[in-house]
Amino acid sequence: MNLPFVNFGPMHHEIKKEILDRFQAVYEKDWYINGTEVENFEKEFAAYCGAKYCIGCGNGLDSLYLILRGYEIQEGDEVIVPSNTYIATALAVSNTGARPIFVEPDIDTYMINPELIEEKITEKTKAIIAVHLYGQTADMDKVNQIAQKYRLKVIEDAAQAHGAKYKGVRAGNLGDAAGFSFYPSKNLGALGDAGAVVTNDPALAAKIKVLSNYGSDRKYHNIYQGVNSRLDEVQAGFLRIKLRHLDRWNRQRQAIAKKYLTLIDHDQIIKPSVRPDSDPIWHIFAVRTKKRQEFQQYLKENGIGTVIHYPIAMHLQGAYKHLNIQKGQLPIAEQIADEEISLPMWYGMSHEQVGYVIEKVNVWKPFAV
Repeated sequence: MNLPFVNFGPMHHEIKKEILDRFQAVYEKDWYINGTEVENFEKEFAAYCGAKYCIGCGNGLDSLYLILRGYEIQEGDEVIVPSNTYIATALAVSNTGARPIFVEPDIDTYMINPELIEEKITEKTKAIIAVHLYGQTADMDKVNQIAQKYRLKVIEDAAQAHGAKYKGVRAGNLGDAAGFSFYPSKNLGALGDAGAVVTNDPALAAKIKVLSNYGSDRKYHNIYQGVNSRLDEVQAGFLRIKLRHLDRWNRQRQAIAKKYLTLIDHDQIIKPSVRPDSDPIWHIFAVRTKKRQEFQQYLKENGIGTVIHYPIAMHLQGAYKHLNIQKGQLPIAEQIADEEISLPMWYGMSHEQVGYVIEKVNVWKPFAV
């Protein structure tokens, strides 16, 4: 069996006619930026998240950057971020001139560990970015309690959590603002780059709308040094179609994850833990093993595609060499970077394909050291 890590085919085959019809409709309107498709998607996605406002933008990195800019976070400020996440979370902070302060995750859930946040807060700290990594929500009650104590903003990095819930509330409505990515591989993915900010804060929403459009509140009138980061009509139209199917697609991911969690049984494979207050949508199914290279090669030989998220911890990347965080100072992030490997997880996987992955994982016989 040849089983890729991801396959968009089943999903896109189902909606092909809808997508092509929507493209033709936008094409014939001759209106490609800030039109009715964007306006309608913003309303629909805000409602889906249970929030008041959504502002489309160019990508997920921009969504976080625009939130930070909207809250006037700048050079000299500090922002708490998890040490274990995709580097875009930290880059958004750096792009404002502020400094990302890394806090270690919980080794079982991979989310930021709230018990370690307070010790990293200083008079320079302005916000906490809680990443809903791999499609599971962070421990938001504890994060919000700390933020309230120190009067900090809470920003959700929900790039991998479209539809995920914490205590029944969807990601995007769990902090002061949330940044989403609609990169094509996301559970709600565009057919190109796209992103959005979701918030209940009317002042922030209005400011981000202006910041993302060159800082212009009306044509040729610029009140901020803004950027060009706008969701276009074509991608908004595609996202509107996909949003209608998202919950159904997520339910199948959840069914696949349930089988993985229940039936994978190997003493050298560590499965992810799920907190009882979290309802993940499984953007990624991440397991860990100390023999990752051998395990990945074994799966490849058996036709099973995998991806490593993420093989180099952020503090060890050249981009953050200037922070002078030495190897060993953030050991949990480094351990996850050394051991994590993601199994196939996509809408349309058959029972036979899921069973094949489980079977091959369970019969793996690692070489003796």
